[in-house]
Amino acid sequence: MKRLLHLAALLAGLLPALHAADPIRIGEYASLTGKEAGFGQTSHHGVILAIEEINAAGGILGRKLELVYEDNQTKGGESATAVKKLISRNKVVALIGEVSSSRSLEAAPIAQQFRVPMIAPAATNPEVTKKGNYIFRACFIDPFQGQVMAKFAQEDLKAKRVAILSSVSNAYSLGLAKVFRETFTAAGGEIVAENSFSEGDKDFRAQLTAVKATNPDVVFVPAYYTEAALIVRQARDLGLTMPFIGGDGWEDDQLMKTGGSAMNGCYYSTHFSAQNSDPAVVAFVAKYKARWGGELPGAFSALGYDSVYIIARAIERAGTTAGPKLRDAIAATKDLAGVTGVTTLDAQRNASKAASINVIKDGRITFLRTVAP
Repeated sequence: MKRLLHLAALLAGLLPALHAADPIRIGEYASLTGKEAGFGQTSHHGVILAIEEINAAGGILGRKLELVYEDNQTKGGESATAVKKLISRNKVVALIGEVSSSRSLEAAPIAQQFRVPMIAPAATNPEVTKKGNYIFRACFIDPFQGQVMAKFAQEDLKAKRVAILSSVSNAYSLGLAKVFRETFTAAGGEIVAENSFSEGDKDFRAQLTAVKATNPDVVFVPAYYTEAALIVRQARDLGLTMPFIGGDGWEDDQLMKTGGSAMNGCYYSTHFSAQNSDPAVVAFVAKYKARWGGELPGAFSALGYDSVYIIARAIERAGTTAGPKLRDAIAATKDLAGVTGVTTLDAQRNASKAASINVIKDGRITFLRTVAP
């Protein structure tokens, strides 16, 4: 009996050590399939690279990170289901959210309800972090991006008259259109036409014919690459030769695959450029290409990567994965150097970062310049 009690005591002493060695589970929900899979796949690749890198260096608090992820298939309702599963079944300590603002808005209230910190890598709509104090983002927000492109249209492209073509079913698109309109008109510009479409539309000729009739200097299309490429291609077919400009929703290889040479003379704002000569960016690009068979990282790859490091460094500072303490540590993130710039989270849990502007010419996307906040 004494020997059994002694053995039980030994096992009891070992249990805390065994528990401490358990991996730290990080959850991710992303569009890995469906019409916007390009967004989710690139962000997912950045997340995986960061976790592998951290684990190779010994992990966090003596524990390895384990990624548990769910595919929302680019479908409404699936993000909420995925997050509930990650929290209740997989017991993740933090969530890396969507690139899409709409799908981040769907999941954020659940993360807030269960007090699990969530970081949206690239959801730029301001409403995302307003869902609660456990919701963060690693990117700049639409008011900054909208202002950048409005000023770029006016000052760099010398536009006086602009048409806007936006999606009525996308929070990201509506938010960007609003800020662009307000900034452009406040500086003396004129919005000569505002037309809309719905997600999944393929034919934009009616809207573009109406735009053509107003003869704008520039057309602003705050949409995702899936629609933006088709819009520009159809616009060229109708004889619209002016520059089309957009936001980070254009950021995907499929933009050029679908739009082709029609995209020449277009511009868009984004969070990162692989052509940036900053040593941290150069090193990241080399590691990413080596890990993913020569694939060049995009903005969402870089933001997914930085999101992991925001969580990891916060766990280190907190010394725990407990929700409230981890939340406070993430909120205290300041001057954290990453591949998309230096991250400091403000009181609204938003990152203040510079934007990159890309130009498309000769069938290639080229880094033009950086615009500071």
